Amino acid sequence: MKFTILRDRLLAGLNDVMKAVSSKTTIPILTGIKIDVTNEGMTLTGSDADITIQTFIPVEENGEQIMDITQTGSIVLQARMYNEIIRKLPTNEVEIEITNGYATIIRSGKSEFHLIGLDATEYPQLPEIAADRQFTIPTDLLKSVIRETVFAVATSESRPVLTGVNWKVEGDALICVATDSHRLARRKVNLENLPNDITSVVIPGKSLNELNKILEDTNNPVQIVLTNQHVLFKTDDVLFFSRLLEGNYPDTSRLIPEEFKTMITINGKSLLQAIDRASLLAREDRNNVVRFETLENQTVEISSNSPEIGKVEEQIQVESLEGENLKISFSAKYMMEALKAIDGQDVVIEFTGAMRPFILRSVADDAILQLILPVRTY
Repeated sequence: MKFTILRDRLLAGLNDVMKAVSSKTTIPILTGIKIDVTNEGMTLTGSDADITIQTFIPVEENGEQIMDITQTGSIVLQARMYNEIIRKLPTNEVEIEITNGYATIIRSGKSEFHLIGLDATEYPQLPEIAADRQFTIPTDLLKSVIRETVFAVATSESRPVLTGVNWKVEGDALICVATDSHRLARRKVNLENLPNDITSVVIPGKSLNELNKILEDTNNPVQIVLTNQHVLFKTDDVLFFSRLLEGNYPDTSRLIPEEFKTMITINGKSLLQAIDRASLLAREDRNNVVRFETLENQTVEISSNSPEIGKVEEQIQVESLEGENLKISFSAKYMMEALKAIDGQDVVIEFTGAMRPFILRSVADDAILQLILPVRTY
């Protein structure tokens, strides 16, 4: 195998696949990156057995020559080392050659590295994915769906299925739900041509976070293909495979209250900033709790106190306030993350009492719904 390639293009490809490579893998070859060179271009693959990322670099793109291939072939090179070497090479042209066996030479300018590679046939095969359950979604929409749900997944492994986001299809809507049993985030998206046999899949939160870093902010479509064990996200030059989580995701629809005793419409940004300020004092406490109380003439009071430090109170005008008066306490962190997901719009908050879960949604539509359990404070 022998070829030259532009260093910046190689680095961009490496940056994507490195996100899947873990140093803590039980399969030694997965600490490497697989490089396949054909006459069409180069394919890079990185994997940690749960997530596999593959990216393709063509020989030429938009009339610009990116690679010059003398001889095709494949090799696996130590990922961290290879990435560091390419990053620090002196010129933008890199020549890579494999001599006898797996000895690999990397040349650039006057610098020359010799690396020992591994046999590419030892590298695990990609999961076979038949394209029967698939649909497309614009990239920017997929990124916002991930951002508005993934923060609510559980971080502890005590119930592994809760560390993922549940995707299911109802009619022509894709419904994505994440919960850690203290709060819940739900996002509905109306899409065309959804396969109706996606009853319920659970995609690991970690996979969605990594995918979000790779996707660019464009409205190009991402193709999503589902099997019983894997999901594949496919863009123009990147394939992103993830294992699905096993187990039954709990039915969350019955957690969402239907009737409410208090309804408040308020500017999301000003509420977020007030809770951020109140949480300055609450932060010292382990549980980070702020209090929320409705007052006369369309105001609410946000307060927090910490016995050793002091206390804070702030009143905010609301757009509208209907129903019973209310005092409720909740985690500042959960409330702030929910408000960030709804992102700067006017927010409707609906309460069913001081000890019952309450929901937040945008005034404009109910595509995004956030539910939070209050905290008992006596």
